[in-house]
Amino acid sequence: MHGPTYTGNALACAAANASLDLFEKEPRLRQVGDISAAMERDLAACRDIPIVKGVRVRGAIGVVELNQIDDLDSLRAHFIEQGVFIRPIGNIVYLTPAFTISSDELKTLTDAVVKTVRQLNR
Repeated sequence: MHGPTYTGNALACAAANASLDLFEKEPRLRQVGDISAAMERDLAACRDIPIVKGVRVRGAIGVVELNQIDDLDSLRAHFIEQGVFIRPIGNIVYLTPAFTISSDELKTLTDAVVKTVRQLNR
């Protein structure tokens, strides 16, 4: 049904090729490793919070899974108040930062998650 929408789009193919070129020219895999290590370290603080079901990191994706989220809109508002745009889905708070994120920017994101989850636990 959606085949024509996603089949061989010339612009999408050009963007994909350019992205692959960047993997050859720039240290993307090292950047992903750095992001992964930082999220493992910084999100670990959530593991001791009772409302947290689990914390996991795979590559440049960090997840804090909560037992439940009663008010998604309120949770999103807490993040925006801290100057970050993090969009939880269901009971999952997740981060998928750009590979080029700075360590300070990543710390801002992980700190916002930890602080907000602690506030929810009260």
